[in-house]
Amino acid sequence: MNWSVHRPIACVAGAALAVVAWSSPCAVAAQQFGKITREVRFEQKLDAQVPLDLVFQDSTGRDVRVGELLGQRPVILALVYYDCPMLCTQVLNGLSASLRQLDSLSIGDDYEVLTVSIDPAETPALSAQKKAAYTAALGAPGAERGWHFLTGAQPAIDALCDAVGFRYFYDEEVGEYAHAGGVVILTPGGKVSRYFIDVVFPKLDLRLALVESSEGRIGSLIDAITLLCYRHDPTTGKYGLVVTNVIRLGGGLTVGLLLCFIVLMLRRDRALARAAAQPAGST
Repeated sequence: MNWSVHRPIACVAGAALAVVAWSSPCAVAAQQFGKITREVRFEQKLDAQVPLDLVFQDSTGRDVRVGELLGQRPVILALVYYDCPMLCTQVLNGLSASLRQLDSLSIGDDYEVLTVSIDPAETPALSAQKKAAYTAALGAPGAERGWHFLTGAQPAIDALCDAVGFRYFYDEEVGEYAHAGGVVILTPGGKVSRYFIDVVFPKLDLRLALVESSEGRIGSLIDAITLLCYRHDPTTGKYGLVVTNVIRLGGGLTVGLLLCFIVLMLRRDRALARAAAQPAGST
C-alpha cells in the first residue's frame, strides 16, 4: 500500500474521530441542558387544590395526611430533597432568613411551613435532622410545631408536585434531582395562592402573600392598607406598587380628613353659639 497516497485520508479520519470524541461530552451536555429547560420549572397553577388525602411521614415517622396540616393557617410549601448538595439548601436558608424578619407574624400561630422531600428514598430520620437544624436556626417559639419536614412514597410525591406544578426529574448521570428553586403559598384550605420562584424571598412580598392568602385573618390594618397599594405580579413573583390605587387611597384619606375637620368646626361653632346664648352669670 502506498501510504503517501492514503496518509491524507488517514489524517482526515483521525481528525474527524478526535472532533467526535471532543464534541460528544458537549453534545451530551447540550442535550441535558435542553431537557432541563424543557422539564424543570414551576408551572403556575393558581387556585389549584392540593389533595388533602395524601399521606406522608413526619420527622417522627408518623403517618400524616396533608389535610391534618392545613385548615387553620396559610402554608408556605417548599419542595426539596434533604441530601441536595446546593439549591435546596439555598432555598431553605433564604426562607429561614425571611421568616426571621416577619415581625408580628408568628410561625405556628399565623402560618405554617411545609417542607416535603421529592426523594422517596429519604427517611424520617433524615428529615428530623433537617427539622432540628432549621427550627433551631429560626429560634422562634412556634417553630417546632409550625415547621413540618415530611418524607413519602413516590405516588404521594408525584400527586403533590403535580397539583402545584412542580416539574423535576432525576438525573441518573450525576445522581441528583434537577429541579427549580422556590416556594408555593397555599391558602388554609390548600389552594395555590402565590409562587415565589427564587432562593431569596423579600420580607414584604412574603408577608403580603401570607396576609392575602389568609383572607385577612392575619396581619394588621397596615397590612390591609398596603395590600390596597400593592398587587402581585405572577411573572416576577413579587408585589408591585399600584400607583392608581395609591392615588385613590390618598384621595380617600384627604376627603376623610376634610370631613372630620368640617364636623369638628361645626361642633365648635354650635358650642360657641350655645355659650353666647346663655344669660350672663348663669351656670
